[in-house]
Order: sequence, then structure tokens, then C-alpha cells
Amino acid sequence: MTTTSNVVTPPATPIPRRSPARRRTPTSVAGPVVKYVLLLFFLLVVLMPAYVLIVTSFKSGSEIGVSGQWDLPERWTTESWAKAWNALRPSFFRTVGLAVPVAIISSLLGAANGFVLSRWRFPGADVVFTLILFGMFIPYQAVMIPLRDIVSTIGLPPGIPTLIFVHCVYGIPICTLIFRNYYATTVPEDLVEAGRVDGAGLLRTFRSIILPVSIPGFVVTVIWQFTSAWNDFLFAIFLSNTRNGPITIALNALAGAQSPDYAAAMAGALITSLPTLAVYILLGRWFIGGLMAGSVKS
Repeated sequence: MTTTSNVVTPPATPIPRRSPARRRTPTSVAGPVVKYVLLLFFLLVVLMPAYVLIVTSFKSGSEIGVSGQWDLPERWTTESWAKAWNALRPSFFRTVGLAVPVAIISSLLGAANGFVLSRWRFPGADVVFTLILFGMFIPYQAVMIPLRDIVSTIGLPPGIPTLIFVHCVYGIPICTLIFRNYYATTVPEDLVEAGRVDGAGLLRTFRSIILPVSIPGFVVTVIWQFTSAWNDFLFAIFLSNTRNGPITIALNALAGAQSPDYAAAMAGALITSLPTLAVYILLGRWFIGGLMAGSVKS
């Protein structure tokens, strides 16, 4: 007796056919080349002023001139840096005492406003938010004289305390806008509901639940407010002077003399820009992410 077994032969696996290699046309090659050439050109345009600043700050007075502004120093010296630092040092630390509180206080106020306006829908919430945003569109130049009268009436000490108050007030609209969009589109409602279930009130929810997840928003507002306060000149010239004002006033005095020391002025400009550069280097990696965090609804 013969047993015949049926053997199932698996289907043959088709051999993938290799697609012919695409030949790079002149157009496909020229596109990236043109792009990188343009990027290099714009990079050079941006870096040329920085190059002149750095090179001139290390030159001696006899080497500074229009004809040799692109030349490297024949003798590298830091005398101009020492002179600029001695002139800017008092105002430098005053400006640190201005920019840091402004960045922290205005960010916290903006976070509180943004949380209330995004989660507590009280009657007239949209009207209040519109009125807050209206402050963003008022030109600073239009309110300088009334603003000076107001701070004088309040009795704020001139100089840094007055500037802290003014920058915090003017920073509330933009900080509120950033945090309101962030909370409304990124922070889930379940977090707030979980706090309510556990018996947390509005303030406790904000402090214990919302603030820990608000780091992207704080990065954006801290960079924005720190830079605005550090680089401000208009408020500073109206509400302070060289004895009690920020570093921009001192830099203007250093560069605006009748016989200016260009090397010291260039060194002073670099010293003035170093803190904001450091802030962007330290926090810049989270800056774009913080801006995009509240751009779309997840």
C-alpha cells in the first residue's frame, strides 16, 4: 500500500527589480548650490558688523580709522575693554537688578492671567482679555509724559525701581497672550479636573499643577522680557540718568563724547550684548519649542 503525501510548494518570492538610478539633472544640482551660496552670503552680511566690533575693540587708538577698519590689529590690546568695563560696571549690575526681576515678575503675572482667562470663564472674560491686549498696541512714545507724571505721583524712587514697575506693567499683555494660548491649547483640561477632584482650589491648582508644566511658556517670556528690559533705552532715558540708570544709558555716555574712544565704545557694545547672548545660548534651544507649544490644539 503506497501513501502519497501532498507537498505544498511555497510560492516563489519575486525578486525585487532595482529601479534604475536617477540621473541628477543640472537643475537638481544647481538648486542646493544656489541655496547654500545665498545662506553663506547672508551669513557674511550678518557677521560683518560683529567682525568690525571685535577687531576694533582690540586695537590701539592709532590703528583706528576708516581705511583700516577691516584690518586685524597690529598689536592686540585689552586696554579698551578695561576702560569700557570700568565705565559700565556700576550700571551693568544695576541692569542685572532690573532685567532679572522684570523677567520673573512679569512672567508670573502673565502666567496667572493666562490661566484665569483660559480656564475660568467668568462673565466678561473676553472683554478683559481684549483690554489687556490693547496695551500691546499703545506706542511707548505716546505715553512717556503721562507715565512720568504717574510714577512721580505714586512716589516710586527714580531709576531702577521705576523701570522695574514700568517694564512689568508693559510686559503683562504679551506674557498674558503667550500663557493664555499655551494653557488653552496645550495643557489638558483633565489636569485641572483632577485638581478639583482632589479638593484643590484655583490658587492651589495653579501653584501645584499648572506651574510645573508651564516651563515652555516661561522660557519664552523670560527671554522676551529679559531682552526687552536689558536693551531698553527709551524708558531709561526718560525715567533715569547716568547715576541710577541701566547700562544703555552708560553706553550712550561712553560712545557719545565729543572725542569718542571708538575702541572703548566697541568693547562697551560687546560687553552690553554679552548677557542677552548668554541667555539665548542657554535657553534658545527651548525658545522655538515654547513658541510652538501653544500654536496648535493637540
